[in-house]
Amino acid sequence: MNAEKKTEFEQNLRELNLMIARLGGLAEAQFARSVEALERRDKSDIHLIIDNDRQLDLLEFDINEKAVELISRTGPKERDLRRVIVALKIASILERVGDYAKNMAKRSLVIIEHEQQKSDNISLARMAGIVQQMLNRVLDAYASADAVMAMEVWERDMEVDQLHTSLFFEIMSGISDNPAQVSASSHMLFIAKNIERIGDYATGIAEQIYFLQYGVLPSDERPKADNSSMGALA
Repeated sequence: MNAEKKTEFEQNLRELNLMIARLGGLAEAQFARSVEALERRDKSDIHLIIDNDRQLDLLEFDINEKAVELISRTGPKERDLRRVIVALKIASILERVGDYAKNMAKRSLVIIEHEQQKSDNISLARMAGIVQQMLNRVLDAYASADAVMAMEVWERDMEVDQLHTSLFFEIMSGISDNPAQVSASSHMLFIAKNIERIGDYATGIAEQIYFLQYGVLPSDERPKADNSSMGALA
């Protein structure tokens, strides 16, 4: 790539990464609002969360278009091409985070309408808090190209899995004790799984940051400690 093409590439990549940052901010906001709506049993934000998902879809589409244009105009090779591919993968992951946040909001609406007695799940709030931290930190790691920070996020996935397993059995026990709550509790199980999956997505972004720096994915298997049976349900 000649100097002129290289300059054009770098400028367009900066613009692409600004779009990624915006998408990440939207995904974080959607997740945070979904968690808060559930905690407060507040219907007022739920339809807004569902409607706002369209913004993420459109922005991911624009990112894909921008990346295609960037590749066709500058013809990046090797590491430069890797930078574009990683941006596209992260955009796809962030759009999926938005989808899970929307799903959480929809299930929260059912819980609000059908639960007979509010159950405060401390484990759920703690798991959501950790995943929010992971998502925020991994986006910072991408913005600063910090593979060490990214791998710190990667390591936290096991903590989320352990909390999810504990929460699964806690909710199942609650269903046994109070069968009238089965509908609301079933949706709570799926919300817990959505949160755990968003943690997986944060871990997936961390792996892409590692790949961006080293050209390979982390050699160790992703840490997992989820022993619930929610995988079959999901």
